[in-house]
Formats: sequence, C-alpha cells, structure tokens
Amino acid sequence: MKKSSILGLRTTIYKVGNIAKARDWYAQAFEVQPYFDEPFYVGFNIGGYELGLQPEANPTTQKLESVVSYWGVENIQEVYDRLITLGATENEKPYNPGGEMMTATVKDPFGNIIGLIYNPYFNLKE
Repeated sequence: MKKSSILGLRTTIYKVGNIAKARDWYAQAFEVQPYFDEPFYVGFNIGGYELGLQPEANPTTQKLESVVSYWGVENIQEVYDRLITLGATENEKPYNPGGEMMTATVKDPFGNIIGLIYNPYFNLKE
C-alpha cells in the first residue's frame, strides 16, 4: 500500500492580539505549559499535536469562522463548562450529530474558535 504524501495534522495556529495573555490562558485551559515561548510564537504539545499562538498584525476579536480544529476530549460537557469558566464564550453548545459522537465549540477570549469533540469511532493510527 502506497503511503500518502500528507503526513497528517501537525499544528493548529490561533492568531492573538496579546501573545503573553494568550499563552497564560491556553496554558490554563489546556493544562500544559508551552514547549516553545517567544514573542513571535508560542507552541504547546497537546497529545502529540501542536497548538500554536502567533501575534496578530491588526488585533481583533471579530474573526471569521472558516476551518475549525476539534480537540479530542473524553467528557465534552466537563471541558466545555471549564473553558467557559475560564473566560471562553459559547459558540455551539455540546450536541450529538449522530451515534455516540459529541461536538461543541467555544470562542477563546481573543475571538478564535476552539472545537471540542468526543469521537469514540476515531483511533489514532500511523
């Protein structure tokens, strides 16, 4: 079987107006400290995937919803509620699109959409 030239998702980047405040918020929200922390980029390792923060040239919290990265969770309501408590705002409450799958989205304090997903059908493979 031929191996795909696409290796899989590596990094999700959120643009933020204040990278220091965003670094602190994401460290608390994702319960991990950054592995790379510079004024031009902050990187977190989230279960083997990278969450990156970059400063915006023209900071805004009014961002378009286009592509959404969904971070895997075991208890979607618990994580959703915790992010709201930390200052995220509701975008899409947890819901069931079918089967046992659950999804939800929140907006971080910088206007970025964070997707959450419980998907018992997906297994991470190489």
